[in-house]
Amino acid sequence: MKIAVEGCMHGDLDTVYQTIQHLEKLHDIKIDLLLCCGDFQAIRNERDMQSLNVLPKYKEMKSFWKYYSGQEVAPIPTIFIGGNHEASNYLWELYYGGWAAPNIFFLGCAGVVKFGNIRIGGLSGIYNAGDYHRGHYERPPYNEKTIRSVYHVREYDVHKLMQVAEPIDIFLSHDWPLGITDCGNWQQLVRFKPGLEKDIQAGTLGNRAAAELLEKLKPSYWFSAHLHCKFSALVDHGKDGRKTKFLALDKCLPQRRFLQILEIESECGPFEIHYDEEWLAITRKFNSIFPLTNKNANFRDTIPDIRDCRELVRSKLEARGAKPFEFARTVPAYDPNQSQSKGSYQRGECPRNPQTESFLQLLELPYLLDQGTALTATAACDMPSLSIK
Repeated sequence: MKIAVEGCMHGDLDTVYQTIQHLEKLHDIKIDLLLCCGDFQAIRNERDMQSLNVLPKYKEMKSFWKYYSGQEVAPIPTIFIGGNHEASNYLWELYYGGWAAPNIFFLGCAGVVKFGNIRIGGLSGIYNAGDYHRGHYERPPYNEKTIRSVYHVREYDVHKLMQVAEPIDIFLSHDWPLGITDCGNWQQLVRFKPGLEKDIQAGTLGNRAAAELLEKLKPSYWFSAHLHCKFSALVDHGKDGRKTKFLALDKCLPQRRFLQILEIESECGPFEIHYDEEWLAITRKFNSIFPLTNKNANFRDTIPDIRDCRELVRSKLEARGAKPFEFARTVPAYDPNQSQSKGSYQRGECPRNPQTESFLQLLELPYLLDQGTALTATAACDMPSLSIK
């Protein structure tokens, strides 16, 4: 299987797909999958830009809207995670993951899927210690604070990923795992990015939660972006002999190293994105303690047994199949030929995405993403109590 890995997309889908098609023609190869490590900017219309945290000069429609509207179709299956420059309102509709556009799949705030027999996991957002223990309390319209905090990694999502026991082949994060520079040529890195040296020397460069996941999951490959440079490292996990090949890539700009093609062993194609049974069981088990306020929560003592949920998930997937639910539009797409009123989000306005509703119905779970939804323990699986600080 040949996989293209891209760093920060920043909405330049046309450019990335054209680059891949050029490489396919130049080297007479076929790319099976594109992975994007965040800052995807899935902006559907002008209104979505209200939820995008960038300087005004960077607020552009770019090209995602073409794929959302159906004007263009992604030429290869694409999987992406969120970064710190996103249409956060849209990604919240797809918190559990789903099609952001035909053939373009969002992994969710945290998620695991299968592509053929390759298992791919990911964590969206960037680390911020002040928000890490909070719940997902932000809803549009975002203010100056929540437009930033909405993309901060939460312990709840990390703790779900920490329950994954079966091997992960590829993992994606936007910012780098803390300490990853110790496993590569950081001296060469700071010659290109001298501003990073202070944090490297202080041991503060990177995502502490991602470092914990790297140590626990030990994936074969780990890809990141965020710092707009290329950096590779090899992580030796010690006694068991497992190693992780780490690669960070740049953003999509001319003369920048934003794309890497790799070939990994896999079963024969054709390949499709499928739900992952273990991850769905974890999702089902943890949904009853989904934190939706800005209070701090402690999950470290929450180590549930997912076997009962696993049996239910297995029976559901055997009956329905493992393909994700079909893409559905929830807002009008941008039309460059029409004058559009941006409008503004009203408090409590958060569309329900049919994919998310169907996903939760499959797992027999309540919908909890609405503004002001009270958190209730209505999931079918019993959970230990949650400690609120």
